[in-house]
Amino acid sequence: MDLRFSPEENAFRQELRSYFRSAVPEAIRTKVNENRHLTKQEWVTAHQALHAKGLAVPHWPKQWGGADWTPVQHYIYTEELQFNGVPQPLPFNVSMCGPVVIAFGTEEQKKRFLPRMASLDDWWCQGFSEPGAGSDLAGLKTSAVRKGDHYIVNGQKTWTTLAQHADWIFCLCRTDPEAKKQLGISFILIDMKTPGITVRPIQTIDGGREVNEVFFDDVKVPVENLVGQEHRGWDCAKFLLGNERTGIARVGYSKQRVQRIKELAAKVMAGDKPLIEDEHFREKVAAVEVDLKALEMTQMRVLAEDSKRKDKLPNPMSSILKIRGSEIQQATTALLMEVAGPLALPYQMDGEGAMHGSNEPDDNDWAAPAAPTYFNYRKTSIYGGSNEIQRNILAKAVLGF
Repeated sequence: MDLRFSPEENAFRQELRSYFRSAVPEAIRTKVNENRHLTKQEWVTAHQALHAKGLAVPHWPKQWGGADWTPVQHYIYTEELQFNGVPQPLPFNVSMCGPVVIAFGTEEQKKRFLPRMASLDDWWCQGFSEPGAGSDLAGLKTSAVRKGDHYIVNGQKTWTTLAQHADWIFCLCRTDPEAKKQLGISFILIDMKTPGITVRPIQTIDGGREVNEVFFDDVKVPVENLVGQEHRGWDCAKFLLGNERTGIARVGYSKQRVQRIKELAAKVMAGDKPLIEDEHFREKVAAVEVDLKALEMTQMRVLAEDSKRKDKLPNPMSSILKIRGSEIQQATTALLMEVAGPLALPYQMDGEGAMHGSNEPDDNDWAAPAAPTYFNYRKTSIYGGSNEIQRNILAKAVLGF
């Protein structure tokens, strides 16, 4: 197997890199690389810069704005986005709901929703997890009772990322309470401006407002917003989660963080020498790099295999990408914490005993996000289906246990 990129592929990479660095403001890319929170407008600015060049939804069919790329080109695109600190096109639009509508939606739904998803004229969020139904998603209880040409939705969703910005939410709702857990669930699109919807923030351990609770109280939703067959929304959910887990590998982001760790470790002193010259620290960095290279090769194999699949079913091998990708992301944040050391503390004492916040701009400002990022990234082995669930999927679908 020849793992080298062709001259044409390298030229494609350089073209993307040049556009990303010129079209997406440097201030936004710096915030991404430093793991700082983006505003809604920064998300929109970056997304629409990609959309203007036809780079927001390259994995979609060409008739809906996609690109006729090879699996390798798709891989290069994702890696360059991540490595250069470009916010990925809003995943709820382009990697989650959009592909579900393309695969299971009606022509009317595709014409209505897909162009606005691709351009981010509509901001979508994901209504899957509930209190008591996270990793065991099939245990969800939010109900959608059909009355004439509408559903009446009642229930609660939680950990709904960026719901405070959203115009629409795609929800899994129980439409047949008598059916077994995986059956009787439907995939429904809901306008967030509909009366009866309440969004309440959940403050995360890093102090941000990334996730929310969403409450539905007698929310009236047109039946025409049902995607796929009634009671068969679990098929849509499995398809969506397969796409989500492939993206969770985040090879480009991990590569960028490893490079950043090396650069910072060359400046931070450990005793009388830079930290990067410490043998034990170098061993840790090398181990992460080896794991990252193995993950990169695995992702390319999964992408190549997916390009040959005829069915709509998710590739169970994507669970490997989710497991190893999330573990490597956590390992890189731990290394960055080790580089930051006491500079990562939220407050520090100066020589006169005065307390200063590490978030105040100074020469060590780079260290301020290290601890919040470390704690925030504990979630990566849970969302998208916990790593324990992913191992069960591999045992059944790949190993045949």
